[in-house]
Amino acid sequence: MAIVVGLLSTAEGQAALAAAKREARERSVPLTVVASKGDGGAERQALEEDLAADGLPYSVVAGTGDLADDLVRTAQEAGAELIVVGLRRRSPVGKLILGSGAQRILLEAPCPVLAVKP
Repeated sequence: MAIVVGLLSTAEGQAALAAAKREARERSVPLTVVASKGDGGAERQALEEDLAADGLPYSVVAGTGDLADDLVRTAQEAGAELIVVGLRRRSPVGKLILGSGAQRILLEAPCPVLAVKP
């Protein structure tokens, strides 16, 4: 069992990471972070230092470039109990159509999905 979240430097990504860390602590399960393809490494290193300092059990897996697919696949492989995603503010019309990545995650996820806003 694990909590799965993507590594994104956006405000939405940071909100998702903070929520995922809280959930992992509260549930006493490891955190699995999916790093985007081509991640420069500095962000990943800072994340690993932060997680290690927190004493939170974690793993970081490399993504393929399709974050929605990577999160769903990683959740399946890890037997995840939760996927955490960040959502950005949408216009009234945009609310009818959730972001395609978020929509794919919600429809294909093998476990519950927690959506957070910054």
